[in-house]
Amino acid sequence: IHDVQGAAHISPLVGRQVLVEGIVTAKASNGFWFQDPTPDSNDATSEGIFVFGSSAAGLVAVGNAVRVRGTVTEFRPGGSTQPNLTTTELTSPFVTNLSTGNAMPGPTVIGSGGRIPPTMVIEDDAGGNVETGGVFDPANDGIDFYESLEGMRVQVNSPVAVSPRNAFGEIAVLADNGAGASVRTARGGIVIRANDFNPERVILDDVLTATPVVKVGDSFTTAVVGVLDYSFGNFKLLITASLTAVDGGLAREVGRLPTDHEVVVGTYNVENLDPSDGPAAFERHANLIVNNLRSPDILAIEEIQDNDGATNSPSPDASVTWNTLIAAIKAAGGPDYQYRQIDPVDDQDGGEPGGNIRVGFLFRTDRGVEFIDRPGGTSTSPTQVVSTPSGPQLSASPGRIDPDNAAWAASRKPIVGEFRARGKKLFVIANHWNSKGGDHPLFGRFQPPVLSSEVQRKAQATVVRNFVDELLDADRNANVVVLGDLNDFEFSAPLGILKGSGADALHALIESLAANERYSYVFDGNSQTLDQIVVSGNLFSNFGFQYDVIHVNAEFPDQASDHDPSVARLDLRGRPSPKP
Repeated sequence: IHDVQGAAHISPLVGRQVLVEGIVTAKASNGFWFQDPTPDSNDATSEGIFVFGSSAAGLVAVGNAVRVRGTVTEFRPGGSTQPNLTTTELTSPFVTNLSTGNAMPGPTVIGSGGRIPPTMVIEDDAGGNVETGGVFDPANDGIDFYESLEGMRVQVNSPVAVSPRNAFGEIAVLADNGAGASVRTARGGIVIRANDFNPERVILDDVLTATPVVKVGDSFTTAVVGVLDYSFGNFKLLITASLTAVDGGLAREVGRLPTDHEVVVGTYNVENLDPSDGPAAFERHANLIVNNLRSPDILAIEEIQDNDGATNSPSPDASVTWNTLIAAIKAAGGPDYQYRQIDPVDDQDGGEPGGNIRVGFLFRTDRGVEFIDRPGGTSTSPTQVVSTPSGPQLSASPGRIDPDNAAWAASRKPIVGEFRARGKKLFVIANHWNSKGGDHPLFGRFQPPVLSSEVQRKAQATVVRNFVDELLDADRNANVVVLGDLNDFEFSAPLGILKGSGADALHALIESLAANERYSYVFDGNSQTLDQIVVSGNLFSNFGFQYDVIHVNAEFPDQASDHDPSVARLDLRGRPSPKP
């Protein structure tokens, strides 16, 4: 089998018929895995392989010694044009059972006492495609490390969950309770950095055996054993023995109450909220807003759907959705919020077809927040910055920012609102930039991964930045807050465009936190920041602030949303707003 697998991502024998022997280690409905019990001395060559064919699976049992004649094939999930890696398989098999009841080949341990995975580098020398270039280097490149274990029995000792179990039955874990892993979060996860997307993560899958429901920080009573497979852009350990979870004790975070002098500005993605979700969904969001976020003064909301949700009717009106959420907040003991938003043009803003998701504002007047309404804002008309003797104002509030710009094609258009709080004027821009859908996977054949979705976010960042520049040109000390689900990291190119540099640079408040606290989302076990609050220099340098991501969703399997909300508590006391 190691000769078939070779020390590469593509078998040196692809297309040829071969005859190999081994022990059956696991079965699926469409085939089985078997492994050579007498491995060679080369860690770079896998000793396991998948035999494709439902009829072949029916001929064998786990523990059988078998001889298989078949054609070496590289199967690429999704088809030949996809960026996924291939899996080496034997197809059109002829299977002979040699004996039964054999002991399993010993699993290869990932971690202490076995093979240590790379902890930073996924691939650093491919030159574009790991299948056609670069050095196959399992000791240093994570993508090569797991390829060298493809189809083999693998064991992870003392696994700790760095993701909740998702809807696909997957759980990302670290070996050895996370010993030797890169930057762990204060709550048990593992964060990404600009040069580190954590190849030490191992993703457990339930294809063969059910996985338990867990949250971040949970562990298990036993080691994990399974066969290593690949699907949907990731290597996955298909567990072959059931696991029992041990509660790690993680609790949802509760933010502190605001002081009388603070203005609390926050952002929260409510994940396609509409009345068809039922009262319980609104109650969950409301309880989090009231009891965990502590009812922010100004809250940018993303992914409010229209009144009939995914039903593809011509009306984009969302007044019922907004008012149902506001009523639920009030019923949970919160304030009587008001809202501002602009209905999109039907089916022009992306998201779930028919849903017409949009961004908008909730704000509370009981703590002295005033929304400055200026009529004229529509779905297609751009708001303008108007210079006045008392400083800049908006031509329409709420208003959309350059909504006909191609940057917003099939994507949510940002809105800007003019607020007054604690005697200061705030320009707040709510955003929901386009998603990362279509980007190449971290463990795909193209390295480094091509981030095709980033092109549009760069354009969106440019449009928003240009608008902020108009405000700062009118008043260099304007108080500007850009926030929302920006769908990108604080170190990404789109955020770099938004922040800018020099005297008028904006500041991403997530960067005010320690490295292990910089996350609002968990994807495949990687804790990362997609939700941002970015402020102008005057707010950052001349007023006090405290930034907090309220971890209530992303680390838990029972989520109200897949995003964690975040808040910035701004101390606006005693500093008059300078005039231009």
